[in-house]
Amino acid sequence: MKRIYIAEKPELARAIVDALGENFSKKDGYYSNGKDTVTYCFGHLLKLFDPEDYDKKYKNWSFDHLPIVMVPWKLKPVSGKEKQLKIIIELMKKADEIIHAGDPDGEGQLIVDEIIKYAKVKKPVKRLLINDNNIDVVKKSLQSMRKNEEFKGEYNSALARSVADQLYGYNLTRAYTLSAQSKGIHTILSVGRVQTPILGMVVNRDRAHENHKKTGYYNLVGKFKFGKGWIKANFNPKESDPTDEKKRIIDKAFAEKIKQDCKSQKAVVTSVTSEKTSPAPLPFNLLQLQTEAHKKHGIRPDETLKITQDLREKRKLITYNRSDCQFLSDEQHAEAPAILSTIEKNCTEFKKAVQKADTKIKSRAFNSKNVTAHHAIIPTKMPCNLNQLGKDELKIYLMIVRVYLAQFYSKKVYDLKELEITCTDHSFSTSQTTIKRRGWTELYQDQDSKTEPKLPDDLQQFSSGNSGECEDVDIEVKETTPPKLYTLGTLMKDLSRVSQYVSNPEIKKILLEKDKDKKGEAGGIGTPATRTAIINTLLKRKFIEEKNKNVVSTALGRSFHDSLPKSAISPDMTALWHEKQNEIRSGKLGVDEFLSEITRYLAKEVEIARKLVLSSKSQNPKCPACTGYLIKRKGKKGVFWACSQYPECKKTYPDKEGKPDTSVRKCAECGEALIRRPGKKSGYWWACSGFPKCRITYFDVKGEPSIS
Repeated sequence: MKRIYIAEKPELARAIVDALGENFSKKDGYYSNGKDTVTYCFGHLLKLFDPEDYDKKYKNWSFDHLPIVMVPWKLKPVSGKEKQLKIIIELMKKADEIIHAGDPDGEGQLIVDEIIKYAKVKKPVKRLLINDNNIDVVKKSLQSMRKNEEFKGEYNSALARSVADQLYGYNLTRAYTLSAQSKGIHTILSVGRVQTPILGMVVNRDRAHENHKKTGYYNLVGKFKFGKGWIKANFNPKESDPTDEKKRIIDKAFAEKIKQDCKSQKAVVTSVTSEKTSPAPLPFNLLQLQTEAHKKHGIRPDETLKITQDLREKRKLITYNRSDCQFLSDEQHAEAPAILSTIEKNCTEFKKAVQKADTKIKSRAFNSKNVTAHHAIIPTKMPCNLNQLGKDELKIYLMIVRVYLAQFYSKKVYDLKELEITCTDHSFSTSQTTIKRRGWTELYQDQDSKTEPKLPDDLQQFSSGNSGECEDVDIEVKETTPPKLYTLGTLMKDLSRVSQYVSNPEIKKILLEKDKDKKGEAGGIGTPATRTAIINTLLKRKFIEEKNKNVVSTALGRSFHDSLPKSAISPDMTALWHEKQNEIRSGKLGVDEFLSEITRYLAKEVEIARKLVLSSKSQNPKCPACTGYLIKRKGKKGVFWACSQYPECKKTYPDKEGKPDTSVRKCAECGEALIRRPGKKSGYWWACSGFPKCRITYFDVKGEPSIS
């Protein structure tokens, strides 16, 4: 029986070939041993039709077309991937049996299934589930293949989400953009199930920051004397004490009472010393890597994604880079000596560190039960001259290497001494750590001074039962601070835990349930593979912008946000769709039924979009000559501003520092307005707007026409 294995990625195809071990040779787009073939995709090879593919009239945006109902849907090859798609289809036709080796998740199911359905090939199909390219794991998976029909629910669920996302994005983007255009705002107002809630997060954070009202609170620090020793300890409020949501004292009179109650009064120590351990940090997934790279090196999340893509595909130095998992399979532990040997050769700065590593140590990262569709990002056994890497490439690679190396170091061990001091009816506490064994933190001493915190008081001399006196209680008056504005790094991190901002308990529960099997995700929206692109879209559309390393909403972004229904700017849609996808997965709900619901919903939303109101702050400047608005244009002679009512109004104005210069300089000959033009080689000149009837020109002197 001739089999064709269709892997989602080239590296998985190579792993299957190695596991099969039957003299396969590399061909153009596949491997073959004369009987069986192993081929591969590059992610999605097919995409849904765009509206104009169904009907050319949809190329022109019009409210008359909305909502566009692209059901039944059709697929077309992704541009640039036509050749590989053709190879796979031809190979399927020659095979007796098809082995579906997409990633073991909904999207992986969809990627291969849609090719099989597109080709209309009627052959038996088995499902091969592999989440680790380790040869032992692949061999084990090859022995436990299942019928692909068992995963029909996964396919339908992913398909429904894909089609619904397209319907939602196309219809609402066109609706809001068209409505804005009718009001003189000529920009794309894109709407997306994940995109607009992200905009909502930024707008909400900005407003919380701006609207924050400072309030005072009181930090109480007791100063205690025990024989020759001194201790400073923080006051512990009781439940009944006047505190804010962060358990901070907010009543000045109460703070003064604590001071009076304790000053010069007897104090008694209760001491507890316990040995604590701290395990090595888990290897990176994409989100953690992007967050850390931005925090430590200022590398943008989109750059980290691009760098890791190159490190994986071009350099072959790291494993799959878009992973959402921070764990490794148990079988990967056996690969450690070979990988560490490569690290030692590649990275001279880690030579001594590798020699101190102990491959007998099996950290918490090695746990097959916690591996999802992919394992964590780790170094490969590929040798490399690191001098060939770019500056940021090297930083990212060394970050991945360092945390992998930490898995083979012992845990950090330290003693935690905690003191509670009772004075009258009040309690104070303080603590101190003493490092007993540095363990994995040795690898980070040059990077993080916080690894070993130092406290001013030596608490080791104090023990339970020590009696002393409270010398005084210092009352520090402090003010609350507003929530910090987002940075690219903190925004990316928050996308994995959006549920914390959801007030509706049912929606919150659904979001958390969605991620229950994903370590590192806690009710998030988007995926590691899509979040960067979505944020870039928001930046490109000028809904958000970067200011002094912060990510903030623009006037346009806020106005657009305020015009949208709550369902569009909150993560509720993701939660509700997740419930529907579960019903589709289980067979309780049909794909067509779900899409019919979406279509009815969109029809109502299109009508809401017709009544779009955007604040004047986000609108383009009004045209001085009519009721239209001025739009920034780029012509052959540079940037200028033109009226939105063209051709009824043909007024144009020069650009001055990004704004239309509407101050009128009149031609001395005919009285028409003058227009400032850039010269062919350098400088500027002024021409009459009455051209061609008036052909007079003027020299430019410090931005003004030289009219004598």
